Amino acid sequence: MRDDDFRELTEPYRRELLLHCYRMLGSLTDAEDVLQETLLAAWRGIGDFAGRSSPRTWLYRIATNRCLNAMRDARRRRPPEPVPPFDAPEPNRRSEITWLQPYPDALLEPEIRYTAKESVELAFIAGLQRLPPRQTAALVLRDVLGFPLDEVARMLDTGDTAVKGLLQRARAALDQDTTEPRPASAEEQDLGRRFADALTSDDVDGVIELLTDQAWLTMPPAPHEYHGRDAIAAFMRADLNWVAHRRFELTPTRANTQPAFTSRIIAPGEPAIDAGLFVLTLSGTRIAGITRFFAHAPADLFS
Repeated sequence: MRDDDFRELTEPYRRELLLHCYRMLGSLTDAEDVLQETLLAAWRGIGDFAGRSSPRTWLYRIATNRCLNAMRDARRRRPPEPVPPFDAPEPNRRSEITWLQPYPDALLEPEIRYTAKESVELAFIAGLQRLPPRQTAALVLRDVLGFPLDEVARMLDTGDTAVKGLLQRARAALDQDTTEPRPASAEEQDLGRRFADALTSDDVDGVIELLTDQAWLTMPPAPHEYHGRDAIAAFMRADLNWVAHRRFELTPTRANTQPAFTSRIIAPGEPAIDAGLFVLTLSGTRIAGITRFFAHAPADLFS
């Protein structure tokens, strides 16, 4: 097959395959690597395709199995733990999911942004990372992408009964971590604006007032997790004390279909410091979670 013919066959699926790999792996960096491995494997195996299934099913089978291989390789899934530049209070918990990265809305197909938000939101992606790899694969292929049960079984080289068992266990685990529906767009924008106003004014109390009682703060790739208003307030005060005479500058964007902000720490006469990406998880009319990514995708994807 010529290069042009191969591109014509695979290009319509490139963007959705990238999102599939991201759902499986939780890392955009790893997803991009595995997508390239998938396309290379497809190119090399084009002679075995022979149209026995649709190109989409064939590519998803390759991508899923490449993702499963990556998920079994712990060396590529755990980035170095950053050291805070200030004395951070003791966290409530330490997360094992430190490879989580945001997914820019700019890379999403329009129908995903508006009709399948829950399948991209951070809480769902983080939940998938806690499942055994084959449970993750079965749930994404069947419940998110809607492949028939028998096709999922063939993709995973197993039987229908085994897939049903994987789905039952995965669904039960994710049901324990459900969240309320997100507010309408106007409320979402208002919450985001109030969060940004409070943070850029060093108003910790103003941020805390926006949180639910069970709110949490996580900071991949750091494992630190702060749960509850008091714990979050203690961390934020230590952080802002370190910022001292400088201040946060936030620029609104979107990630994982959620309100987000790129951030810098700035001061007159000093170079700006990249302070990561804030992504807000909303519940009702309050903020249920703040995820601050110190290592995230290229800034131009969030502009």
